[in-house]
Amino acid sequence: MAALSKYRSETEAPRAQYQQQVDGSHNVLSFSSADDPAIGHEYEVFLSFSGTDIRKSITDCLYHSLIDAGVRAFRDNEELHVGEEIGPKLMKSIKQSKIGIPIFSVVYASSKWCLMEVAEMVKSMKEREQLIMPLFLDVTPDEVQHQTGSYAKAFSLHEERFGQEKVQAWRDALKEVVKLKGLELDKVANG
Repeated sequence: MAALSKYRSETEAPRAQYQQQVDGSHNVLSFSSADDPAIGHEYEVFLSFSGTDIRKSITDCLYHSLIDAGVRAFRDNEELHVGEEIGPKLMKSIKQSKIGIPIFSVVYASSKWCLMEVAEMVKSMKEREQLIMPLFLDVTPDEVQHQTGSYAKAFSLHEERFGQEKVQAWRDALKEVVKLKGLELDKVANG
């Protein structure tokens, strides 16, 4: 949350200036980036995760903390609607987010959707300077980077199903994200 607060404070001055030009007001607390067509961000944060256990614990806590803090966050079960095509909505939502937060867990790499999401985050980071703030839960950055343990098994299955080229792009995306400063939740929880 500290990094998100820092990011928001750095962008608050241009937002305040924009709001004042629009209605002469100095009250910027209700201003959101979605209101500014020049910024082009529908969401401030996109959460990427896999697993119902993660959804009910850390993801719920993080999502509701962000919403309570006034941050517009995307989480698939809140933003996707029955009958809506998943792929295009997910990719568009990533592109329209300022910050991507992949929550790497033991089962993250087993989801092709999660791997597509993190690859899109890396693309958005390079093209649109999107921030990525990785979180690691029950896995280490080293396991994700070198794709060992459950990640090795998942990638082996993905190669059989999707081919080496697509899987290599996913591997490369994980390696890019692990280079970024992240947070190992197990270390934080244990002091």
